Amino acid sequence: MTPAPTLHTGAVDALARLLPASAPLESALWPVTNGEIPAAGMTTLTVDYLGAVSAELSLALPPATEEAIRQAGGSSSISIGDVLRPALEAAAETLGAGVLGDVAAETSAALFADPESSVFRISEPGRAEPFAWFAIRIRHSDIRSSNGGADISAHKMGRIHDVEMALSVVIGRTRMTVANVLGLEPGDVVDLDRSAGAPADILLNGRLIAHGEVVVVDQEYGVRVTKILDAAETID
Repeated sequence: MTPAPTLHTGAVDALARLLPASAPLESALWPVTNGEIPAAGMTTLTVDYLGAVSAELSLALPPATEEAIRQAGGSSSISIGDVLRPALEAAAETLGAGVLGDVAAETSAALFADPESSVFRISEPGRAEPFAWFAIRIRHSDIRSSNGGADISAHKMGRIHDVEMALSVVIGRTRMTVANVLGLEPGDVVDLDRSAGAPADILLNGRLIAHGEVVVVDQEYGVRVTKILDAAETID
């Protein structure tokens, strides 16, 4: 079997770490031969990523996995795309800076059948049935080998100058199960992982880019930027 490129394996490893499974997941490159499409007939979550490395990503869920995730959600207001978007974001972030599009839930396995795609089988140790399938197709790369960086060339960046991105300020985080989130009631207190007075994180489209202090400006909250992070510091 031909080894998958590093970009592809890095993406599937990041995705597998955030999938809601009962045990750590393993991934293996899957040779699609003789017209066999492993994700045929399954619900697929497909998303485009535009950036230093542009790609298409697709996550296919066998019926048992899809049902387990839907039952864990426990609410029709939370779509399966919403539940699994953080895992797809983690996969995309390994490709470098960029913009992740909307997650489309469909039943198309076209990306898994494309010979340009790398297809991975994701499974729980000791279980014969796959937990999920993942396909990634790199459309093009603007990585400059001369400096080893992942800079996007100026003419490519010009295409996305007018794309709006979400800037958010995070004062703390915690991890909760979907069941605990759905059980929250008015008056409940959620403990965060940060002490009072600690710098807040400033995120651009979910990616950490700076630190700052929360301030009040004309009776509204604002943030004073105290540090801009360089590329190495923004890696999660």
